[in-house]
Amino acid sequence: MELLVAADGKEFYEVAASGLAGTSFKQMELRLPGGVKVIGLPANPQTARGFSGDLFLDEFAMHADDREIWAAMFPTLLRGDGELDVASTPKGIKNTFARLRDNSEFGHSTVTLPDAVARGLDVDVDQLRRSMGDEQLFRQEFLCEFIDESTAFLTHAQISACEDLGLDRNTPVSELAAEKEDLFVGVDIGRRHDLTVVWVLARRGESLVTRSVIELRGETFRAQSERIAEVLSLRNVRKCCVDAGGLGMQLAETAQEDFGRHKVECVTFTASLKTELASRLRIAVEDRAIRIPADEAIRNDWHSLERRVSPSGRIVLDASRREGHHADRFWAAALAVYAAADDPGVAESMTIGPLKYDRRGIW
Repeated sequence: MELLVAADGKEFYEVAASGLAGTSFKQMELRLPGGVKVIGLPANPQTARGFSGDLFLDEFAMHADDREIWAAMFPTLLRGDGELDVASTPKGIKNTFARLRDNSEFGHSTVTLPDAVARGLDVDVDQLRRSMGDEQLFRQEFLCEFIDESTAFLTHAQISACEDLGLDRNTPVSELAAEKEDLFVGVDIGRRHDLTVVWVLARRGESLVTRSVIELRGETFRAQSERIAEVLSLRNVRKCCVDAGGLGMQLAETAQEDFGRHKVECVTFTASLKTELASRLRIAVEDRAIRIPADEAIRNDWHSLERRVSPSGRIVLDASRREGHHADRFWAAALAVYAAADDPGVAESMTIGPLKYDRRGIW
């Protein structure tokens, strides 16, 4: 088998397998015996046009531009006798893959975890269900159910529209120091059951771009304080909002004492404030004014927040507690957006020459 990588869309160069580390591909082509070619394309409607042959769309429900990709790829079937196959794990009901499920022109088949077990897969279904710790996600990922998103505060489609494949959630602090734009930070505090999440946004024009998502699990308060201080020590951090409720009170107050009230705001969650924080983030999502990494953990965490009506008629925002998090990434991002909304303004500086002493000893 010969592995070739497209350099300009027309001309191909052979790449040794050992030299693939750190290489960025726009297209990959496999040439098989008998003249058969397999072309791998990214989930991008701009690069998907102009091809013919059999078409396979993998994990189609996860694509941010699924409708545009469908429009770009479907006409390729008119150029020959190509076969069209679409496969995916369900991701809600408001996407092209969910609509294709009800399209009578397509044949359908579903393979669930119990089906796989019946065919010989050696796993304990009940143990997997307990280990996942989230019944809705288990039904979606393993039972292939199209879960209604009517109670979700943010739908999968809304979240996917803000995802950017070029963003890295693990940007080190040393690289953040070189960021030219102003940084805004949100910190949601956890200890044993929940994560502590430090979400860092950079303002780029009218958009807020995620530069780093730092997650701390089970670390001591001292260690958490040191990691938070490492970020706040950056000169380009303009404002930070820290969860100061319950366990977070001490860490928030310490950060404020060390870096000043102008830089650190202690935020105590109340029902009304949570609604405001969540609404600000939702507006940013709806306006596509925030960019986030394409990350499964972030996507599921943001989608876990539900909006329901209490017996008294109040709107309540909450997430079922899963093992390891409680919508912590959502609230850290919401705090970062809140910090950016309260931007203290552009930092200004003035350079002066060295101080000079009067000969008589007076300044």
